Amino acid sequence: MAALAGLFASPAFPFPSTSASSSSSCSCRFRPTVACAPRHPPASRRVMRRFDEVEGASKKRRGGNGGGGGGGSLASSTRKDKGLSVDFKEPQVADFEDLEEDKFLNAVVKVYCTHIRPDYGLPWQKQRQHSSTGSAFMIADGKLLTNAHCVEHDTQIKVKRRGDDKKYVAKVLARGTECDLALLSVENEEFWRGTEPLQFGRLPCLQDSVTVVGYPLGGDTISVTKGVVSRIEVTPYAHGTSDLLGVQIDAAINAGNSGGPAFNEEGECIGVAFQVFRSDEAENIGYVIPTTVVSHFLNDYRKNGKYTGFPCLGVLLQKLENPALRESLKVPSSEGILVRRVEPTAPASSVLRKGDVITSFDGVSVGCEGTVPFRSTERIAFRYLTSQKYAGDVAQLGIIREGNFMKVPTILHPRKHLVPFNVEGGQPSYLIVAGLVFTPLTEPFIEEECEDTMGLKLLAKARYSLSTFEGEQIVIVSQVLANDVNIGYEHMGNQQVIKLNGTMVKNIHHLAHLVDTCQDKFLTFEFEDDFLVVLDREEAVAASSDIQKEHAIPSVRSLDLLEPYVDTNHEVQNQGEDFGDSPVTNFELGVDCLLWA
Repeated sequence: MAALAGLFASPAFPFPSTSASSSSSCSCRFRPTVACAPRHPPASRRVMRRFDEVEGASKKRRGGNGGGGGGGSLASSTRKDKGLSVDFKEPQVADFEDLEEDKFLNAVVKVYCTHIRPDYGLPWQKQRQHSSTGSAFMIADGKLLTNAHCVEHDTQIKVKRRGDDKKYVAKVLARGTECDLALLSVENEEFWRGTEPLQFGRLPCLQDSVTVVGYPLGGDTISVTKGVVSRIEVTPYAHGTSDLLGVQIDAAINAGNSGGPAFNEEGECIGVAFQVFRSDEAENIGYVIPTTVVSHFLNDYRKNGKYTGFPCLGVLLQKLENPALRESLKVPSSEGILVRRVEPTAPASSVLRKGDVITSFDGVSVGCEGTVPFRSTERIAFRYLTSQKYAGDVAQLGIIREGNFMKVPTILHPRKHLVPFNVEGGQPSYLIVAGLVFTPLTEPFIEEECEDTMGLKLLAKARYSLSTFEGEQIVIVSQVLANDVNIGYEHMGNQQVIKLNGTMVKNIHHLAHLVDTCQDKFLTFEFEDDFLVVLDREEAVAASSDIQKEHAIPSVRSLDLLEPYVDTNHEVQNQGEDFGDSPVTNFELGVDCLLWA
């Protein structure tokens, strides 16, 4: 991995300020569609329109010969000696050398990726591979920037420059799931010959013109669409299910545009196209990741050698718009937001309590609607301030507790969801005991299995429960591989295991440890609603090898469970009763006065 000092020191990387004063909510039900193009769309989807008339006049190209110009993207016109015949034939090779106008286009490349997604129902194998295309662009120090969803579960990544017929192999250096960004490298020096990286610009203003460049569906060559900045606010990111600053534009963003740059009128990159909002009631709503988020991602990688994430407080907040509510909490002014719930694993749990009112964050006043000042005349969601911090940073909170004002410091860390939205390492953990397939509950598993088959109680835990200690997981039996040893249990599926021989299960690694160290005659698994599964331990061990061969399973446990188990010494609460009163993310919140930060 090459050093990235030049990447961040280069003049081609003038990041905007991330202070609240100089830098810059949407519906909690917002679920934008991620744009990523399949490699070969059906012919019926590729609609071509024929133009029989040429509109407009020829335009001189910059750096031409001063007279007739010609070449490039506009047709050249040549007057004949006889008559007024006009020749619109394009020369095979441009007859000019100054391509300054196209420099920002030449830095945009097409990404070809082959993906192999894990099979969460059969966690020891993977699904059939598929291919997609996207966009990326060159930044300083020989790196490419694209969307994380463009290279998700990748096995091979190739990139191709504009006007070139050769593809080059690329590798992922870092991927940020929350911010939907990925950093790529291409080792072949030929790929970088004669190229110039893009320059980053500052956060745009409303009504600023924006140009989106990429390789969307509809053709194989580069595409350019134009529009204006419609809105700037904290936006749900579909890929990482997080809330970060986003720029809404009305320029067309289609499948394949993902990872392509958006430019201002000066040719500076002001963001990365990444998602659209599709609805029968809305049109032309596309979103761009602004350079404030891009700079955070790249600086995080430079400082830590990897992506560590965007930190948060881990608190559920309620707006304080009602005067009677503020008076009951002894809040003298119309500012501050009420703390309704604090994540047990968040560092803020040691300094914040339910009923506290947060009035400031690092000296910035927080309004009663949960917003903070943004630029000169705007306001933005409080979450914006926490997202400007890095993992491990300390924030000073001004709070009112029982009428008394105080300042408390707290460390900020990224959230650890009880049911994660992505699987670390790309492959799910699993443990097979006498044909019972145990695996942690994750959002990709729920998506693959369909919510209708999960059961309301398990879904409620996924949506409403928080981790009570570091490393906690909901471990379920996804299916039972039928065998004589598990007669009577064959139809089990999607049920949470609570205890093994009376010991509460902390996570799947802990379950594997309990099975390995058990010396009792029986393995007694206690599931949700007091359902019991009792197995003869010796028979279970003997049957496991036969089940493994019968189903062509390479191993009865995933590789991560082969590592020695380290006990966290945390006491596990009764997981069957650990339900909160509100969803654990803003995506499921149905009440506008609540929000996570």
